[in-house]
Amino acid sequence: MAGKLLNLTLKVWRQKGPKDQGGFVEYQAKNVSEDASFLEMLDAVNEELISKGDEPIAFDHDCREGICGSCGFVIDGEAHGRLRSTTVCQLHMRNFDDGEVLTLEPWRAQAFPVIKDLMVNRSALDRIISAGGYISENAGNAVDANSILVPKADADEAMSSATCIGCGACVAACKNASAALFTSAKISHMALLPQGQVERKERAIKMVGAMDAEGFGSCTTTGACEVACPKDISLTNISRMNREFFVASATQRPKHKDGGAG
Repeated sequence: MAGKLLNLTLKVWRQKGPKDQGGFVEYQAKNVSEDASFLEMLDAVNEELISKGDEPIAFDHDCREGICGSCGFVIDGEAHGRLRSTTVCQLHMRNFDDGEVLTLEPWRAQAFPVIKDLMVNRSALDRIISAGGYISENAGNAVDANSILVPKADADEAMSSATCIGCGACVAACKNASAALFTSAKISHMALLPQGQVERKERAIKMVGAMDAEGFGSCTTTGACEVACPKDISLTNISRMNREFFVASATQRPKHKDGGAG
């Protein structure tokens, strides 16, 4: 039995480039299957626009399986839309009613400049990772899985933090455009595992410093980021990041320009 069809009005933010003046343009999405994903609905709208010789709506996407973190925009004021624990590519039209008017706009943050329409430049998150979100120490050859014992509670917490896909919804949902949830998830992941201990203090200082340098706002722990996160990253990560940073700042010995410790 075929699903019902929906007719929707879309108010979409259109902006040709970072320095151009943007604005909302209204479109009609007709005969949309309730079984279609939100991005499939936009694909159909774009096909119609292209057939008329108009410019299609630009939006990010890749795997469309809620894994890569490429897609994402604000739907009616909510990052990734109204469904919890879901990326916009996994949001299906059955969650909307016939005749609804939906407003679509990009992530709004100084650190996420608009590229075009619903696409933003999220390379600031990549630079935070580059600042210290890795393990550079030579750990030698791969060892047997059970040779390094990790308490189950720590392993579970680390893996929960590692599920962050870097989509940027936490930044878009935060009234301060803070990247604290993203950064803390990356810091927590390795702070909880034995392999991350050697560079633990340096990592916290560098990644928090990079986050601040990118122009993200301060965290006031309102919890909006946790609500918007499609992977349910917990606010406890932010507490851990703050603790890691304060301990590292108090105990890390400064280095001279020649690389030696002071």
